[in-house]
Amino acid sequence: MNRVMSNKWFISLYILPALLLVGLLIFIPLLLTGYYGLMNWDGIGAMQFIGLENYLNVLQDANFWQSAGHSFLLALFSTVSLVIYLAVSMILASKIKGADLLRKIYLIPMLLSSVAIAQLWIKIYNPSNGMLNTILMAIGVQNPPLWLADPNIVLYSIFIPILWQYAGFYILIYYAALKSIPESIIEAAKIDGATPFQIATRIKLPLIMGVIKVTIVLAIVGSLKYFDLIYVMTGGGPNGASEVMASYMYKLAFGNYNFGYGSAVGFMLLLITLIVTIIIRKLTADKEEIQY
Repeated sequence: MNRVMSNKWFISLYILPALLLVGLLIFIPLLLTGYYGLMNWDGIGAMQFIGLENYLNVLQDANFWQSAGHSFLLALFSTVSLVIYLAVSMILASKIKGADLLRKIYLIPMLLSSVAIAQLWIKIYNPSNGMLNTILMAIGVQNPPLWLADPNIVLYSIFIPILWQYAGFYILIYYAALKSIPESIIEAAKIDGATPFQIATRIKLPLIMGVIKVTIVLAIVGSLKYFDLIYVMTGGGPNGASEVMASYMYKLAFGNYNFGYGSAVGFMLLLITLIVTIIIRKLTADKEEIQY
């Protein structure tokens, strides 16, 4: 018994530095964000305690709920795009000619910073001399869209580079999962007369379902807190048409110097993301996990 307790103390000592680091970099800032949300504060002067007023105002803030809707729409697009990434991964894993080169090409966006990607797509979407509108005018389109200036399409215009940016990440995950499937299982299915479609849907998909569930959580949670590329490309404009929760929080805190209200929005973003994550985990959990 004493030996077991001694081992537990040794294990605790080993993980203590990691726990301290997580506490300093994650949990303490989260608690401080929730605390600042209780204040009327411009980030410089004295803080004035106002209780739950900021949080109640957030619940009645139409701009916040509009930005939340945009974030959830991005999460929906990101989740649907996983089907495309999975299909591409299955093609790459099927030993087609040039698969290694294609896999490297898909990883290129991951090597670029979000700022570089934003600047690249700003050039592509340029209404006068951008590559996209140049192609459209060349094929006969007289008035091509103003991709980043039209409130009706700006949000979808931004979704495209976001999905392109993370395509390589998810394709790599799916490719690695597919390659981990024992080749003997695939060969046995072929001997039994299974078609490539049956092998993909009846064998490969069930075997990597755990990985698929993880990527769904990553895609949705990542979309809800997405910020950088949207902020660089449009700053949430025009007129809030591309605003998401994270960019709205940034604008309030660092644009309007309303750190109290911005912190309340940030804490609400945390709660929404946490609730969505729990719901997804419940929906995707196996029966054995739920019973456990």
